[in-house]
Amino acid sequence: MSTRERIVEAAFELFEEQGFETTTVDEVVERAGVEREDFFRHFRAKEDAVLPAHAEMLRVLEDRLALDDPLADRVTQAARTVLDHFLAEGDRARARHRLAGHVPLIRARETDVERSYRRAFFAAITADLGDHAAAELEAELVASAVVTGHNVVLKRWLRGVTDSPVAEFEHAMARATAPLRGEAQAYARQAQ
Repeated sequence: MSTRERIVEAAFELFEEQGFETTTVDEVVERAGVEREDFFRHFRAKEDAVLPAHAEMLRVLEDRLALDDPLADRVTQAARTVLDHFLAEGDRARARHRLAGHVPLIRARETDVERSYRRAFFAAITADLGDHAAAELEAELVASAVVTGHNVVLKRWLRGVTDSPVAEFEHAMARATAPLRGEAQAYARQAQ
Protein backbone atom coordinates (compact mmCIF):
# COMPACT_ATOMS: atom_id res chain seq x y z
CA MET A 1 0.00 0.00 0.00
CA SER A 2 1.37 3.42 -0.95
CA THR A 3 2.05 6.14 1.61
CA ARG A 4 -0.82 8.16 0.20
CA GLU A 5 -3.22 5.24 0.49
CA ARG A 6 -2.12 4.53 4.08
CA ILE A 7 -2.83 8.15 5.00
CA VAL A 8 -6.25 8.06 3.33
CA GLU A 9 -7.18 4.82 5.07
CA ALA A 10 -6.04 6.13 8.45
CA ALA A 11 -7.96 9.39 7.96
CA PHE A 12 -11.19 7.58 7.09
CA GLU A 13 -10.82 5.25 10.07
CA LEU A 14 -10.13 8.03 12.55
CA PHE A 15 -12.78 10.39 11.23
CA GLU A 16 -15.36 7.59 11.52
CA GLU A 17 -14.13 6.53 15.00
CA GLN A 18 -13.70 9.88 16.72
CA GLY A 19 -15.06 12.53 14.35
CA PHE A 20 -13.50 14.91 11.89
CA GLU A 21 -13.14 17.94 14.15
CA THR A 22 -11.42 16.12 17.00
CA THR A 23 -9.00 14.17 14.82
CA THR A 24 -5.63 15.81 14.25
CA VAL A 25 -3.17 15.40 11.41
CA ASP A 26 -0.70 14.03 13.98
CA GLU A 27 -3.16 11.25 14.86
CA VAL A 28 -3.66 10.45 11.18
CA VAL A 29 0.08 10.17 10.49
CA GLU A 30 0.60 8.10 13.63
CA ARG A 31 -2.15 5.68 12.60
CA ALA A 32 -0.77 5.56 9.04
CA GLY A 33 2.77 4.96 10.26
CA VAL A 34 4.19 7.86 8.25
CA GLU A 35 5.85 11.18 8.97
CA ARG A 36 4.01 14.50 9.19
CA GLU A 37 5.93 15.69 6.12
CA ASP A 38 4.53 12.70 4.21
CA PHE A 39 1.02 13.89 4.94
CA PHE A 40 1.69 17.41 3.66
CA ARG A 41 3.52 16.09 0.63
CA HIS A 42 0.21 14.56 -0.48
CA PHE A 43 -2.43 16.83 1.10
CA ARG A 44 -2.84 20.50 2.00
CA ALA A 45 -5.31 19.87 4.83
CA LYS A 46 -6.92 16.96 6.64
CA GLU A 47 -10.17 17.15 4.65
CA ASP A 48 -8.17 16.59 1.46
CA ALA A 49 -7.29 13.12 2.71
CA VAL A 50 -10.90 11.98 2.33
CA LEU A 51 -11.91 13.88 -0.78
CA PRO A 52 -11.51 12.13 -4.13
CA ALA A 53 -9.08 13.43 -6.74
CA HIS A 54 -11.65 15.80 -8.23
CA ALA A 55 -9.12 17.70 -10.33
CA GLU A 56 -8.16 14.47 -12.05
CA MET A 57 -11.82 13.44 -12.48
CA LEU A 58 -12.60 16.86 -13.94
CA ARG A 59 -9.79 16.43 -16.50
CA VAL A 60 -11.17 13.01 -17.48
CA LEU A 61 -14.67 14.49 -17.75
CA GLU A 62 -13.42 17.37 -19.92
CA ASP A 63 -11.47 14.96 -22.15
CA ARG A 64 -14.63 12.90 -22.64
CA LEU A 65 -16.64 16.02 -23.45
CA ALA A 66 -14.07 16.99 -26.11
CA LEU A 67 -14.55 13.84 -28.21
CA ASP A 68 -16.36 13.89 -31.55
CA ASP A 69 -19.33 11.75 -30.49
CA PRO A 70 -22.84 13.22 -30.58
CA LEU A 71 -23.20 15.85 -27.86
CA ALA A 72 -25.82 14.02 -25.77
CA ASP A 73 -23.66 10.88 -25.79
CA ARG A 74 -20.54 12.82 -24.75
CA VAL A 75 -22.40 14.49 -21.90
CA THR A 76 -23.86 11.20 -20.69
CA GLN A 77 -20.56 9.35 -20.87
CA ALA A 78 -18.69 12.16 -19.14
CA ALA A 79 -21.17 12.10 -16.27
CA ARG A 80 -20.91 8.31 -16.21
CA THR A 81 -17.13 8.48 -15.63
CA VAL A 82 -17.81 10.35 -12.39
CA LEU A 83 -20.52 7.91 -11.30
CA ASP A 84 -18.28 4.94 -12.09
CA HIS A 85 -15.53 6.40 -9.93
CA PHE A 86 -17.79 6.60 -6.89
CA LEU A 87 -19.32 3.17 -7.50
CA ALA A 88 -15.81 1.69 -7.69
CA GLU A 89 -14.94 3.33 -4.37
CA GLY A 90 -17.82 1.50 -2.70
CA ASP A 91 -17.68 1.75 1.09
CA ARG A 92 -15.16 4.59 0.97
CA ALA A 93 -17.62 6.71 -1.02
CA ARG A 94 -20.32 5.88 1.53
CA ALA A 95 -18.02 6.86 4.41
CA ARG A 96 -17.27 10.18 2.68
CA HIS A 97 -21.00 10.77 2.23
CA ARG A 98 -21.55 10.23 5.96
CA LEU A 99 -18.72 12.66 6.73
CA ALA A 100 -20.12 15.29 4.36
CA GLY A 101 -23.40 15.05 6.24
CA HIS A 102 -21.66 16.11 9.46
CA VAL A 103 -18.70 18.20 8.31
CA PRO A 104 -19.65 21.50 6.64
CA LEU A 105 -16.12 21.95 5.26
CA ILE A 106 -16.29 18.68 3.33
CA ARG A 107 -19.82 19.39 2.15
CA ALA A 108 -18.75 22.87 0.96
CA ARG A 109 -15.80 21.42 -0.96
CA GLU A 110 -18.10 18.92 -2.66
CA THR A 111 -20.48 21.74 -3.60
CA ASP A 112 -17.59 23.64 -5.18
CA VAL A 113 -16.69 20.55 -7.20
CA GLU A 114 -20.28 20.16 -8.39
CA ARG A 115 -20.11 23.75 -9.68
CA SER A 116 -16.91 22.89 -11.57
CA TYR A 117 -18.58 19.91 -13.21
CA ARG A 118 -21.62 22.00 -14.15
CA ARG A 119 -19.34 24.65 -15.71
CA ALA A 120 -17.55 21.94 -17.72
CA PHE A 121 -20.85 20.60 -19.05
CA PHE A 122 -22.05 24.14 -19.81
CA ALA A 123 -18.85 24.95 -21.72
CA ALA A 124 -19.03 21.77 -23.81
CA ILE A 125 -22.70 22.23 -24.63
CA THR A 126 -22.24 25.90 -25.50
CA ALA A 127 -19.23 25.05 -27.69
CA ASP A 128 -21.44 22.68 -29.66
CA LEU A 129 -24.65 24.74 -29.83
CA GLY A 130 -23.12 28.20 -30.10
CA ASP A 131 -23.06 31.22 -27.82
CA HIS A 132 -26.39 32.85 -28.70
CA ALA A 133 -29.12 33.32 -26.10
CA ALA A 134 -31.17 30.20 -26.95
CA ALA A 135 -28.08 27.98 -26.84
CA GLU A 136 -26.93 29.53 -23.57
CA LEU A 137 -30.29 28.83 -21.96
CA GLU A 138 -30.28 25.27 -23.29
CA ALA A 139 -26.73 24.74 -22.02
CA GLU A 140 -27.58 26.06 -18.54
CA LEU A 141 -30.68 23.91 -18.29
CA VAL A 142 -29.02 20.72 -19.50
CA ALA A 143 -25.81 21.19 -17.48
CA SER A 144 -27.85 21.71 -14.32
CA ALA A 145 -30.11 18.75 -15.09
CA VAL A 146 -27.14 16.46 -15.76
CA VAL A 147 -25.40 17.34 -12.49
CA THR A 148 -28.66 17.13 -10.53
CA GLY A 149 -29.61 13.79 -12.11
CA HIS A 150 -26.17 12.37 -11.41
CA ASN A 151 -26.22 13.59 -7.81
CA VAL A 152 -29.69 12.28 -7.06
CA VAL A 153 -28.80 8.81 -8.35
CA LEU A 154 -25.42 8.81 -6.60
CA LYS A 155 -26.93 9.89 -3.27
CA ARG A 156 -29.66 7.25 -3.54
CA TRP A 157 -26.93 4.64 -3.99
CA LEU A 158 -24.80 6.09 -1.17
CA ARG A 159 -27.79 5.91 1.21
CA GLY A 160 -28.54 2.33 0.13
CA VAL A 161 -31.88 3.27 -1.43
CA THR A 162 -31.06 1.72 -4.81
CA ASP A 163 -29.23 -1.38 -5.91
CA SER A 164 -29.40 -0.36 -9.58
CA PRO A 165 -27.68 3.02 -9.80
CA VAL A 166 -26.54 2.48 -13.39
CA ALA A 167 -30.07 1.88 -14.65
CA GLU A 168 -31.35 4.90 -12.72
CA PHE A 169 -28.45 6.96 -14.03
CA GLU A 170 -29.19 5.99 -17.65
CA HIS A 171 -32.83 6.99 -17.17
CA ALA A 172 -31.86 10.30 -15.54
CA MET A 173 -29.36 11.11 -18.29
CA ALA A 174 -31.84 10.29 -21.04
CA ARG A 175 -34.21 12.82 -19.49
CA ALA A 176 -31.50 15.41 -18.76
CA THR A 177 -29.95 15.29 -22.23
CA ALA A 178 -33.24 15.12 -24.18
CA PRO A 179 -32.93 18.79 -25.19
CA LEU A 180 -29.64 17.94 -26.91
CA ARG A 181 -31.37 15.53 -29.23
CA GLY A 182 -33.71 16.24 -32.11
CA GLU A 183 -35.94 19.29 -32.23
CA ALA A 184 -34.54 21.18 -29.25
CA GLN A 185 -31.01 21.02 -30.64
CA ALA A 186 -32.25 22.11 -34.07
CA TYR A 187 -34.11 25.02 -32.46
CA ALA A 188 -31.00 26.14 -30.59
CA ARG A 189 -28.94 26.02 -33.81
CA GLN A 190 -31.60 27.94 -35.79
CA ALA A 191 -31.76 30.70 -33.20
CA GLN A 192 -28.18 31.70 -34.02
